[in-house]
Amino acid sequence: MTSLFDPVQAGSLQLANRIVMAPLTRNRSPNAIPTPLVAQYYAQRASAGLLITEATAISQQGQGYADVPGLYGTEQLDGWKRVTDAVHAQGGKIVVQLWHVGRISHVDLQPDGLAPVAPSAIAAKAKTYIIQDGQGQFVPTSEPRALKAEELPGIVHNYRHAARNAIQAGFDGVEIHAANGYLLDQFLKRGANQRTDDYGGSIENRARLLLEVMRAVAEEIGGGRTALRISPVTPANDIYDAEPQPLFDYVVRALAPLGLAYVHVVEGATGGPRELPDRPFDYPALKAAYRQAGGKAAWMVNNGFTKALAEQALLNGDDLVAFGKPFISNPDLVRRLRDNAPLNPPDQATFYGGGAKGYTDYPALPA
Repeated sequence: MTSLFDPVQAGSLQLANRIVMAPLTRNRSPNAIPTPLVAQYYAQRASAGLLITEATAISQQGQGYADVPGLYGTEQLDGWKRVTDAVHAQGGKIVVQLWHVGRISHVDLQPDGLAPVAPSAIAAKAKTYIIQDGQGQFVPTSEPRALKAEELPGIVHNYRHAARNAIQAGFDGVEIHAANGYLLDQFLKRGANQRTDDYGGSIENRARLLLEVMRAVAEEIGGGRTALRISPVTPANDIYDAEPQPLFDYVVRALAPLGLAYVHVVEGATGGPRELPDRPFDYPALKAAYRQAGGKAAWMVNNGFTKALAEQALLNGDDLVAFGKPFISNPDLVRRLRDNAPLNPPDQATFYGGGAKGYTDYPALPA
């Protein structure tokens, strides 16, 4: 029987085990630059088969929260190089999650105080995190403007450029964030995309931008170092589509020829229930659609997994299991799962922003 602790190949990535640290926004990168504390945080967790960084903006326009990292400036690359060096020194593998938030932003975070961008000028009933008068706080997102068709090649270019920067910064690969109601997910789903041009309407049109991004990144750094995250039915950030099954079946079939490293699927509501009675979805059928189209990427599942659920996922033919909150408070989560050791509880008050407290000070088991 396949174990969580067995090695696995994911595209070009040879992973020591099947336990993945999910991307977790922690808001500890002032001016979008990862600090030495960030390097310590990831290095502490390098026993995971794979670390996926917190979502990282491809441009200032793509920023949606205060003190989240970027990958578009020299100082940002230098900060990430410290991180990748620290992880590799511990024998770990790390990919960066590339992000454009689209409408989930605030004018205070945008270049020159401009409006955030979106497929359509539809505000999200959602909040974002900004710092005012030295205090972090959650505030409603700002009204977005609709992107013009002629702006979209520039966004594709920004993803390509960020992917190239990632490899220069020492990352083992990149994960494109097309989940949780951010820009690429906004284009996919009718609740946020009411365009009438080549990027709206039909499934093929709504998937066009995502597929252009994936092809550009795979061409730039190789398909085996490129991955994708999707969340077919999550309500996160006020996102919705009435027919997610044919939409995402189409997306994964179209991705099959790219030779990706892995496909990362958030099952259910991100950070919430795994089953949504009002949003049914057949995840085994999604994986089957991908495999039938010739897709060979490792299949990663995510959302509320325990050790028992993760072992069942492997029995069901999934390849990788991502753990989120348990990794916040358990830097040695792999060992704790292997030894059936108790887990440290997380301190939710320190999830977003701050310093070492609740970030790098959780204890590991004694040697």
